[in-house]
Amino acid sequence: MAEIYAIPARVQEGGQQPISTMGAWLEARHRWRNDPSAFWLNITQSTIAWSTEPTVGLNGDYYSVKETPFSWFEDGQLNITESCLDRHVETQPNKTAIIWEGDEPGDVRKISYRDLHGSVCQAANCLSSMGVKSGDRVIIYMGMVPEAAVAMLACARIGAVHSVVFGGFSADALRDRIEDCGASVVITQDEGLRGGRRIPLKATTDDAVSGDSPVSKVLVYQRTKADIGWTEGRDVWWHEAVEASAPVCEATIVPAEHPLFILYTSGSTGRPKGVLHTCGGYITYTSYTHRTVFDLRDDDVYACVADVGWITGHSYIVYGPLANGATTLMFESTPLYPDAGRYWDMVERHKITIFYTAPTAIRALAAHGSDPVRKYDRTSLRVLGTVGEPINPDAWTWYHEVVGEGRCTIVDTWWQTETGGICITPIAPVTPPKPGSATLPLPGIEPVLVDPETQTEIRGPGQGHLCLGYPWPGQARTVYGDHARYISTYFSAYDGLYFTGDGCRRDADGYHWITGRIDDVLNVSGHRMGTAEFEAALVSNNAVAEAAVVGYPHPLKGQGVYAYIVLQDEAMATIEADLNGTVRTAIGAHARVDLFQIVPGLPKTRSGKVMRRILRKVAEGESDKLGDVSTLADPSVVEAIIAGAQT
Repeated sequence: MAEIYAIPARVQEGGQQPISTMGAWLEARHRWRNDPSAFWLNITQSTIAWSTEPTVGLNGDYYSVKETPFSWFEDGQLNITESCLDRHVETQPNKTAIIWEGDEPGDVRKISYRDLHGSVCQAANCLSSMGVKSGDRVIIYMGMVPEAAVAMLACARIGAVHSVVFGGFSADALRDRIEDCGASVVITQDEGLRGGRRIPLKATTDDAVSGDSPVSKVLVYQRTKADIGWTEGRDVWWHEAVEASAPVCEATIVPAEHPLFILYTSGSTGRPKGVLHTCGGYITYTSYTHRTVFDLRDDDVYACVADVGWITGHSYIVYGPLANGATTLMFESTPLYPDAGRYWDMVERHKITIFYTAPTAIRALAAHGSDPVRKYDRTSLRVLGTVGEPINPDAWTWYHEVVGEGRCTIVDTWWQTETGGICITPIAPVTPPKPGSATLPLPGIEPVLVDPETQTEIRGPGQGHLCLGYPWPGQARTVYGDHARYISTYFSAYDGLYFTGDGCRRDADGYHWITGRIDDVLNVSGHRMGTAEFEAALVSNNAVAEAAVVGYPHPLKGQGVYAYIVLQDEAMATIEADLNGTVRTAIGAHARVDLFQIVPGLPKTRSGKVMRRILRKVAEGESDKLGDVSTLADPSVVEAIIAGAQT
């Protein structure tokens, strides 16, 4: 392993926090480095409800993973819902497990651990009656209602593998995920509600499962009571089937490495990757990181305002908080509905103490000024978190000074779908912050910076490709049905290292500054989408001959989508709205091209390869930094692109 990073000098000298507190961080990292298996075994044995307690920590490594996935706690057996529900029912049955805030302010439900346990058992029994067995895959395509969390936990209760699909995805995207994992059941709802708009979830599901589909049952939660299409024998109402089921269901005990869920994340090849997480390691890591990073206390009201369609919702709305017996908030609406004070109204009404959101939302709210924030009492807040993308220093400062009144700790967390949980982050209230920096690794995480030119590790300050040097329990084990793709994506670039796909700078204090994606995956408002997905959608329009998509700095989204379009007919030069409609249909409502540029051709080498670095530089406003263009087949194309650049 690489050398451990030093405690920043100002902390050693007394700084903003007691030395003993940062010393505990350093001591934990030393314990982990001395014996990683013992370190994680101690954590899981003391925090997770095991049916058969594990005695084995890590098996395998980043070299053997090419043949066999590494494993954690492989001799242990459990059902993760016993950690999330049963033990809390015994000790604190009446504590609120979930606060649900609906689309309209004041539309609130509070669900105790006892009631949540009963609902999960009912849903689990319903799924069993539909023929779902341990290992079967179930798609969950819902809005942010408590029943989405119930559905996830119900699958886990019987050993089924859930795959949550974000409710903004299109029918084509949903169909691809259903077919890839071979799901037999889809759980959805009549409609979703978001920002005063109705989302036709059942209608989209009907399109996705039309024709030859592996889906035999569609379980439908009634949210709006809208008129919807109905297929007798296939479609089943939640309120009839689930609520009629018994509220007791014995948990199916599974091995630690049993699959828990598949979550699809965009890839640079255009075909989404089904990232697979397993039970024992994932629940250990999410509970540990949730408790550690946010300085969780028994009386906290914790609010992560993400969506369960993404990994943040899995780890830090559902599994991590519930495993820790916390009160977790689920939010159905948007930060700007009905106005820019929505978040802070919730903070005042629910006495939220920990608030976790995306930099995109912070920038959007900051654009409305401080009045919508200061209108509400925020004295309950103690910890503020950011997730999904690097936060720029201006947004960090606004969040800290205006929202947090200068007294709240900010934890700027870096992690990925593949990591399962937070990896590099301040620890509240321990780590002295630097606005815009993810700061230091958690115990168990070993960041390694690699120089892409020399393929060697950068020690001390420097900038390069961010890799991780040692497995941790929450790490994804494979890509469902395609382990070769897992290896080629994450372990082929640098032997013996997990390649994150991100760039990173490390400063003299050992703090880490994430510089963004270095591959062809865009990170737009925290949503990862492949450039190939956009390009495939765009060229499906008959007006488009060729398309190339890159990212560029966006003041609100962090990264915007810039599309270079070669048209079939130059007379059709005002088709932006039509093309965004094509993108929306192919990918989903969250996918949108921000800037279009009609170009006479794409910059290609003589072998026909598009030189994307040129397109990126133009989109980023750095046309004077194109580098070597001697291999271009037609340099005049670049001149035309620069002349018509949109940024």
